[in-house]
Amino acid sequence: MARTLEQLRNIGIIAHIDAGKTTVTERMLYYSGVSHRMGEVDKGTTVTDFDPEEQQRGITIRAACVTFPWRDCTVNLIDTPGHVDFTAEVERSLRVLDGGVVVFSAREGVEAQSETVWRQADKYGVPRIAFINKLDREGANFEGTFNEIRERLEANPVAIQVPAGAGPPHVQEAFRGVIDLVEMEFLTFTPESLGKEIRRSSIPADLRDLAELWRGELLERLFEFSNELAELMLEKAPVPAELIRRVLREATLHQLVVPVLCGSALDHIGIQPLLDAVTYYLPSPADKPPVEGVNPKKRDAQEIRKPSEHEPFCGLVFKIDADKHGDLHYVRVYSGELKANSRVYNPGKDKKENVPQLWHIQAERREQVPSVSAGDIIGIIGLRHSITGDTLCDPQHPIVLETIQFPETVISMAIEPETSTERKKLAEVLEMMKRQDPTFRAEENEDTGQTLISGMGELHLEVIKHRLLRDFNLNVKVHKPRVSYRETVDRPAEVVGQCHRQQGGQSIFAAVKIRIEPCPQGPAGVVVVPAGAALPEPYLSTVIDGLTEQGHGGGLLGFPLMKIKVTVLGGEVHETESNEIAFRIAAADAFNKALQTAGTVLLEPIMELQITMPEDNLGDFISDLQQRRATITRTQHRGKNVLVEADAPLANLFGYSSAMRGLSQGRATCSMEPAAYGPAPPDVGQSFI
Repeated sequence: MARTLEQLRNIGIIAHIDAGKTTVTERMLYYSGVSHRMGEVDKGTTVTDFDPEEQQRGITIRAACVTFPWRDCTVNLIDTPGHVDFTAEVERSLRVLDGGVVVFSAREGVEAQSETVWRQADKYGVPRIAFINKLDREGANFEGTFNEIRERLEANPVAIQVPAGAGPPHVQEAFRGVIDLVEMEFLTFTPESLGKEIRRSSIPADLRDLAELWRGELLERLFEFSNELAELMLEKAPVPAELIRRVLREATLHQLVVPVLCGSALDHIGIQPLLDAVTYYLPSPADKPPVEGVNPKKRDAQEIRKPSEHEPFCGLVFKIDADKHGDLHYVRVYSGELKANSRVYNPGKDKKENVPQLWHIQAERREQVPSVSAGDIIGIIGLRHSITGDTLCDPQHPIVLETIQFPETVISMAIEPETSTERKKLAEVLEMMKRQDPTFRAEENEDTGQTLISGMGELHLEVIKHRLLRDFNLNVKVHKPRVSYRETVDRPAEVVGQCHRQQGGQSIFAAVKIRIEPCPQGPAGVVVVPAGAALPEPYLSTVIDGLTEQGHGGGLLGFPLMKIKVTVLGGEVHETESNEIAFRIAAADAFNKALQTAGTVLLEPIMELQITMPEDNLGDFISDLQQRRATITRTQHRGKNVLVEADAPLANLFGYSSAMRGLSQGRATCSMEPAAYGPAPPDVGQSFI
């Protein structure tokens, strides 16, 4: 269907696990007419969770893209995972989306992964609307969740709907409909039509005071954003719905407010108004500022691309579905037009790429198209060199966009093929999986023949293991997961490294003086900086390269180094005997001496836990957490349950899900995410010596 850029919405549905993202997506597809029956997560029949692993577990593992029409708009929607182990799927989705719908459970409120995805959306400047879901559940609390959005997420939520009641049908004040504060109407959704038919009526007398209170709050929040609206309020004149929508849209686009809607996706309540809000308040590609990048051919001069088909083409690869028959690269097109059977340029790899086929993606279904233009999300089959985070552009107008950064892995386990014939097949499969998942690592140990695979958590590795055994029929032995430790230096040290040796019958000489020190607030790895070092080029560059290379190696215990700063203080040059090889050797010697002198500290990954449990079990959980070396940071009562937040070392959390079920007879829920690396106890370090 023909459409303008202003009629396009690229949005993502993001939330904590089990808040109802996939159910919301299913309802959207049904009401828009794209699917003719509603899939159910519990039955494994949803459109977006089409992977067998997702259907079996009832969770989203891979972000799925679907397109559907609503009113006069076309919506490209990405349903993202809620589990922290698959946070990379959320990260790369938010990098290329224009707007987001954040789903919260009215019973659980703002949970750990809700905070994580909110921070990710802040990082990429993504305007959002919020949907408070599950108001039909026992213990549902709209106002409590609304206040948590303000307090815990430091956002400016503005309610444009409030619920009539909360809780299941047997409760006296059961959830029965939604009050629209913009139009001041009462909306009910008929169960016989599965929510397709919406009945609009005047607000009942018993809800009038509630509606007036929240409507006044809405107008007060918008007062400062519009002179026209402010004048009407001061005159105590009626404020038209169209003006409220216009002011809300402007404030949302500039991330000054977050419109909040409510409903129950499972009970078919509130989805159509949510879709209306997507078209009213979330940006089109035309509303977004031009993307910025650098021109690698002009000494990284700044370049911009406006969201227009008349600009030179540029796009970003944000996801790859790896397949032995040909990888499918997902690309967000930011500017220009891209045609099938054309050639594009990957400036990061300095390679030309053929684009033989373009596909519109509808979850697991695909539709081939001849061309796409600015604002589209498209699948390309046939790219050979490009990976996630790479820019594709017009060969005549090169530009490199900001890439996508992914978190470090925290857990690993060893696998080994049963037979030598399986070894080659395993290597090919792991290479394919690495292309698909940027947070997955796989390295072979030549001494033991084992392959070490690393990921973001126990569930992440479990899913990978199942894919190897089930999808690829590989016969592999799988060992227990182990923690990905790191090392940093214990104290500052200054040393001199030397090279004084014979090479090919000729003496070579160099000396390098460095300072090494811990850098707790620095980047993840080893940073090398010159401090006005009196070394001529190219020797200084060689020393910096050599030290950086050494920094990629292991520490005294063999684990990767992190949070270390190395400063080049100076060196000695011999007129005839110094060369770049000598300085590289001296830099390596200096680095090794510095590690020995400064000593290293073993660091272990610390996880942030959020556990919701019945109040009766609180004592048992506290005792168990203390045995796991956990530090409890907060406890909060939520009705009959208690929320406990704690920090604990990952090494002591293996199998915690099973232990938690045993402590609470299956009534507790838990989420964990990597928080930081902290010093491990001395006895842990001793075990590696």
